[in-house]
Order: sequence, then structure tokens, then C-alpha cells
Amino acid sequence: MYYVKKTIEISASHSLKLSYESKCENLHGHNWIIEICLRSKELNQDGMVMDFTHIKEKIKSKLDHQNLNDVLKFNTTAENIAKWIADQLGEKCYRVSVQESQGNVAIYEVDE
Repeated sequence: MYYVKKTIEISASHSLKLSYESKCENLHGHNWIIEICLRSKELNQDGMVMDFTHIKEKIKSKLDHQNLNDVLKFNTTAENIAKWIADQLGEKCYRVSVQESQGNVAIYEVDE
């Protein structure tokens, strides 16, 4: 099994829709740090699990310097964003962590 990990940072704003009162319901921003883990039993024709540049393009180009509420059609919690990122990268992606601020990290892992 081959494994790769790509870390990217994006700057983006969002506001949350919550069932309780919170300052996070107001528009605010983060410098998000995203770790993306992929694996494959076989390498592609270029000898890679997936090109690091392609991973970055698929995610950063859609999210960086955006209001995530305008781009994503769900409540933009770190947990939901992690799942969305995994879905964008397909079956090779098995784990995504999304850090929205120091000490606050959400992780999505695909069940096997």
C-alpha cells in the first residue's frame, strides 16, 4: 500500500447555522490548515498515488479566499468540510483533518 499526505492552508470566511446562540453565527474567518491523506495499492502511470499539485488544485482553488457559505451548500462546520474534501478526492482519500484555529481540529476518516 502506498500513502501520501498533502497539507494545504486556505484563508476563508464562513458563518454557522446552529441550534444555539453563538458568536460563530456571525461571518468570521480562519486560516484553515487541511491535511489530506490518500492511499492506493497501485501507482498511476506516472508512479504516483495522486499528483500533489492535483490535490491542491481540487481543493484550494475552490475554497481559498472565499466565503465558504457561498461555495458549499451545507452548514460549514469543520466536520462537514472535512467530509466534503474527502468526497472531492474520491476513493483514494481515506482521512482529512481540518484545523480552523489552534487547538480546534475536525477529522473525517472513511470506514472500511
